[in-house]
Amino acid sequence: QVKLVESGGGLVQPGGSLRLSCAASGSSFSDYHAAWFRQTPGKEREFVAAIDWRGSSTHYAENSLKGRFTISRDNAKNMVYLQIDNLKPEDTAVYYCNADQNWANYYVDYDLESGSWGQGTQVTVSS
Repeated sequence: QVKLVESGGGLVQPGGSLRLSCAASGSSFSDYHAAWFRQTPGKEREFVAAIDWRGSSTHYAENSLKGRFTISRDNAKNMVYLQIDNLKPEDTAVYYCNADQNWANYYVDYDLESGSWGQGTQVTVSS
């Protein structure tokens, strides 16, 4: 299992940008695909974006997230990033980093019992 720790969340005004970071340790991180999910109170955790173990393929949620969210990784540093631009109040959520060895899992309703998770980082978009 890989251990994940997110950082970079905070309070930002609408239209602003943030880059979330996820530091991995433990098992070889380059053996894992990685993803970001987010969750607001009372709602299910939802998929945002995923990147394959090499960083050559990405997959984004099919909605308005596409175009504003960019996932990337640096295996030499054991890091995954989520760049969020043009932030909107509805982006307010706790953002979670995830690692999984099965790429196909990110194309179906993700089993939240799968993979490894970080503790989350809060993003609040408000003026």
